[in-house]
Amino acid sequence: MELFEASVFYNDLKGSVAADLSHITDSTKWLEDNGHITDETVVGVIMRSGDNHGIHRDPVRIKFLVSNLDGHQNISELLDKSDPPLQVREIPVEMTLNEFFALFKRLEITLSSGGVIEGMNYMTE
Repeated sequence: MELFEASVFYNDLKGSVAADLSHITDSTKWLEDNGHITDETVVGVIMRSGDNHGIHRDPVRIKFLVSNLDGHQNISELLDKSDPPLQVREIPVEMTLNEFFALFKRLEITLSSGGVIEGMNYMTE
């Protein structure tokens, strides 16, 4: 069993991420178009980059977590009616950063030292 939470070796920086799905393509459509799934839906995405030492080199490693909704309308309904842990299938792929970013209309990442300012209000000068 695995925990769905970002973690790297030292976790020097922690934060959060938010994304808007692209109306042109998204993770589920990309997996369908590339022959990875037919009746499943993406329930999670894990992107890992590294080991970078001052220079990024593509590709990045992506793990798509997919599940059959088993007749449920959406992921939230599936979770409400299922006993933990959530059963998923993992699809590992490699993509360029450009390919990965193209799955989203907008993507924002916040990071702070150990995550200490996550969720705090701040003022700029």
